[in-house]
Amino acid sequence: MKALIAAPDSPRGFQLAEVPEPVPAPDQVLVEVRHASVNHGEVRHLGFQPAGSVLGYDAAGHVVQAAENGTGPGVGERVVAFGAGAWGQRAAFGTDSVAAVPPSLDLAEAAALPLTGITALRTLRAAGSVLGRRVLITGASGGVGRMAVQLARLGGAHVIASVGSPERAEGLRDLGADEIVTGLDDIDTPVDLVLDNVGGNHLVTAWNLLRPGETLQSIGWASQEPATFPPNSIFALGAAKTLRSFGDISNPGPDLATLTDLAARGTITAQVGWRGPWTNLEDAITALLGRRVLGKAVLDIE
Repeated sequence: MKALIAAPDSPRGFQLAEVPEPVPAPDQVLVEVRHASVNHGEVRHLGFQPAGSVLGYDAAGHVVQAAENGTGPGVGERVVAFGAGAWGQRAAFGTDSVAAVPPSLDLAEAAALPLTGITALRTLRAAGSVLGRRVLITGASGGVGRMAVQLARLGGAHVIASVGSPERAEGLRDLGADEIVTGLDDIDTPVDLVLDNVGGNHLVTAWNLLRPGETLQSIGWASQEPATFPPNSIFALGAAKTLRSFGDISNPGPDLATLTDLAARGTITAQVGWRGPWTNLEDAITALLGRRVLGKAVLDIE
């Protein structure tokens, strides 16, 4: 079969090549991939992937071989999946890493849900109820940010969406943002939760905006700059503030089912800002790294 594989010694860091068919384990299904999405972090770290490995993690398609152990979806079912090797014509995924796609949901939109949706859902869930709370989402124009805006609004939060430029704010009000700010300098009232996708000095500023006793979830580091906390800047009177990392992608199936159900009902939408054939991956990468994609990039697989 054909797949997009890591080629760290090449100028692009990847290539489209013929590779062996995946052999599913007893608890895996074999999926014919129709669409795959491209995440910002994946393209930033192309050069660090093992040579020859099939790239990508987000996929949607049809099951062509059911799991040998009898779990999971059957042959012919439309599914969304999260796992390594998504950028190939076929991929094997654990049955705990797939979810059925409702008939009303387009497979290309479903492919944009996994990593960004799971990240936004789990970081918000970890904070407990957000009803009536001021939730600051930095890097709100990206895939995780746009999904977090919608889910925070769904939870009843007052959502503050921070973007890098006014142009990046397009559509955020419709998704549920109560306030849209460029940077963080105009925020003068403490917030109850921060979902930070930017890192660097943004993280330091967001930490200072956080109310005592509350949490900052550090999700991404789009700035590629260090976060420098001045001496004693971590100290704060009152209840302790918490800085938490995120990286839990285990057992994604149930959360994928939640996300696809919400998307099928129109409660949330996967924001696809770029879509094209997988032979145009380089264009997608250029657009993502150039901050020209609002939301996710989706590849159509032959």
